[in-house]
Amino acid sequence: MTPPVGAYVVDTRSGRVGIVMGHEGPYVQLRPYGGGREWDADPGVVRHATPAERLSAMTAYANARSRGEVP
Repeated sequence: MTPPVGAYVVDTRSGRVGIVMGHEGPYVQLRPYGGGREWDADPGVVRHATPAERLSAMTAYANARSRGEVP
């Protein structure tokens, strides 16, 4: 699967939800919801995030922001 830029996906190796930022060589470049350091994932181990997974990522970011852990 090669998801389009802007899609929310789950890296099944790490369980992290990320937004597709681009494609570099054989990898998909992902960034956590709310920003942060990008990571590369093999397109074979990513899948589209469910609405519940997207909501969970958004809630985790909002909670971290309210605690002052992220800008």
